[in-house]
Amino acid sequence: MTRTNIPGTSPYEPIIGFSRAVRIGNHVHVSGSGPVGADDASPAEQTRVSIAIIQAALEKAGARIEHVYRTRIFLASAQNWEEIGRAHGEVFGAIRPACTMVVAPLLSPKWHVEIEADAYIPE
Repeated sequence: MTRTNIPGTSPYEPIIGFSRAVRIGNHVHVSGSGPVGADDASPAEQTRVSIAIIQAALEKAGARIEHVYRTRIFLASAQNWEEIGRAHGEVFGAIRPACTMVVAPLLSPKWHVEIEADAYIPE
């Protein structure tokens, strides 16, 4: 199968050694996407920004948001799970991917959320 690395805009990609997304065959794996540029936004708005970053990566890989079958949501604090979950549901409510929420320290202390996604492009 052919592997395609999909770059993002992070200056840390070459330093850390990661791609925003990787497509292998019809599978697309999107790296953890934080709310870059929305440090002072609400948890819900940070979720929307993170999903927009994911959507852009998917499109560069030839996928669409409705191809997402799994998301992982990393929360800085469990107290924001409902607000973040509702914002996730604005996009994924009808798609209903498998989803996991985990509380973990995030890269920036201002971030409330970071999200990963996996997608499959149908034949």
